[in-house]
Order: sequence, then structure tokens, then C-alpha cells
Amino acid sequence: MTSKAKTTSPVQQASTPPVVHDLEDAIELMFFAYRDFVADADRILADHNFGRAHHRVVHFVGGNPGLSIAELLDILQVTKQSLARVLRDLIASGHVRQEIGANDRRKRLLYLTASGHCLHENLIAPQMARFSQMRETISEEEFQIWARVMAGIVSPENRETVNRQLCRTQNSENRKIRLFRDETAPTDPTT
Repeated sequence: MTSKAKTTSPVQQASTPPVVHDLEDAIELMFFAYRDFVADADRILADHNFGRAHHRVVHFVGGNPGLSIAELLDILQVTKQSLARVLRDLIASGHVRQEIGANDRRKRLLYLTASGHCLHENLIAPQMARFSQMRETISEEEFQIWARVMAGIVSPENRETVNRQLCRTQNSENRKIRLFRDETAPTDPTT
């Protein structure tokens, strides 16, 4: 007798999470989650002959119009040379444009073009769908625990940069959150 394998969606599979016995299991789980999280974007990027470095630039410039090159270097923690190569590709392809800063003419400010916005939306849509589907299967408390775990994995020396970035991109009032607390910050993770 043959049995037909039942296929399930990622959300259905996630409803029965694997048992994580140790840190190696946790690391492997994070690897697999990241692999699948970026897979959809990788396919879209390949159609443009772009890679993950291009995706990172499009993501952060898309969420932060007018981001300076210095700020982008701080976020990405890459060399000027490697960022210059990626920016050259994105500018040449018409996805990103540079403007000279109004207050400081030495600054180069980055913006997505119309095609850059389209690419950004196409890249983020499947990732948003994954998060939206997952959010339907867990409580708010579980989601906040996940956020604390992700925040805890960020290196201590990078936490302030991450906080600044999250605060900068959280335009709507209902998205204000500080993931890393200091002695003067409230203990509620949603404030």
C-alpha cells in the first residue's frame, strides 16, 4: 500500500515547532529560517543580476529615503570599496539615485527611483508574507520573546546603531519600540 505524502505550508509546519535541545539546534534552526527567508528575494535578485549586498542597500535606502552614504556604511558595516561597487550597479541600473546634501554639500544622500521602489516592494513582499503568516500562529507575548531573542543576538557594540535604525524606520506611532534597554529606559519592550 502506498501512501501519499501530505504537503504542508510553512505556517502549518511552524504550528508544531521542532524541539530545540541545545544551542547547536538553535543555531541550525536560525540558519534554516534565514535560508528560507532570503530564498524568495534571491530569486528576484538573480533576475536583475544582483546579490544580497544589493538587496541590503535597496532595503535600507527604501526604508530611509535620504540616507547618507556614511549612515549606510555604519548600518551595513562594509568597506567603502564594496559599497561603491554595489551602489554603482544600482545607480547604473536606475534603481538608486544620489543627491548632494542641501546643508552639507559633501554628503551624498541616497533615494530609490520608481524602479527601485518597485524592486524594493517585490523583494519585501514575500518576506512580509512569511512574517504575517507566522504572526497569525503565535501570540503577542511569543512575538515579543522572539524579538528579544533576535535583539540579544546582536553584538553589544552594534546595539545602539540597530536601535537608531529601528527608530528611524518606525515612522508610524504604533511601531515605536526599543529593543535594547539601558538603565534609563523603561523595562516594557514595547516602549
